Amino acid sequence: MPNAPVRTAIFPVAGLGTRFLPATKATPKELLPVIDTPLIQYAIDEAREAGIERMIFVSHPSKASIERHVRHDADLTRTLRRRGKNSVARKLERAALDEATHEVIFVMQDEPLGLGHAVNCAAQHALPGAVAVILPDDLIVGKGCLAEMVEAYAGCDAGHMVASMEVDPDAVSSYGVLAPSRTEGQLIFSSGMVEKPAVADAPSRQAVVGRYILDGSIFADLDALKPGAGGEYQLTDAIAAGIRRIGLAGFAFSGRRFDCGSKQGMLAATLYMAAQDADYADVLSEFCVTTYATSPVAA
Repeated sequence: MPNAPVRTAIFPVAGLGTRFLPATKATPKELLPVIDTPLIQYAIDEAREAGIERMIFVSHPSKASIERHVRHDADLTRTLRRRGKNSVARKLERAALDEATHEVIFVMQDEPLGLGHAVNCAAQHALPGAVAVILPDDLIVGKGCLAEMVEAYAGCDAGHMVASMEVDPDAVSSYGVLAPSRTEGQLIFSSGMVEKPAVADAPSRQAVVGRYILDGSIFADLDALKPGAGGEYQLTDAIAAGIRRIGLAGFAFSGRRFDCGSKQGMLAATLYMAAQDADYADVLSEFCVTTYATSPVAA
């Protein structure tokens, strides 16, 4: 039986961004830009491309600037147009969510109780059926990951689907890892998922990254969940609770993923995006020449 359309996307954006302090003391990490586009904008555009109707942002009271970015700012647009900056005004209008075509809801997660808790904060606002979860820290460029997943999910006989990719052995212990049972094209049907295993104990090298399509029963499983280490509610535990009942499939997406929750990943994403644009060719060339010219090896 085909799965129902995915109409809701949940964006957990309440985190403190401690790895980027002091930059994130006043600016939410989701608004940190890759060149001139904030991470949250990439996530929003991906959800729009996937046909999502309702977008739920699970935020924190200290991060009001995220809502300002997401919603249309009519005053700012008028000011830009008065000053003759029409192209910038149009760019902002395209970036903002049009609430005539997309429902936008903000809910607050006042305490940092884990990703599972963040997703469950959106429970009463989700439309019927499966929900998508997008972690803006995981930037996936190229073919839209969520759009690919939504298309595959429609004909998939698993209730939960997670984006997955093969990682190097030394990275396995940083991820939730799938226990594959069979593969069909881009789908990796799995009997289980192990959270951050030692490489010797890992059932595979298929790591789960920040895109999920979850059967609506996920909220009941989150309600029944007991807190784990640090008092946090882990989304992976709730997913695992439903595997025997509704099934789990990994999805080998086509795009390129950057872990922008780390400084190295953010830098890599910025350099990659700059390399796609001829406007930055001279800057990149100068940077490379300067780096080698001043390195101890070159000296």
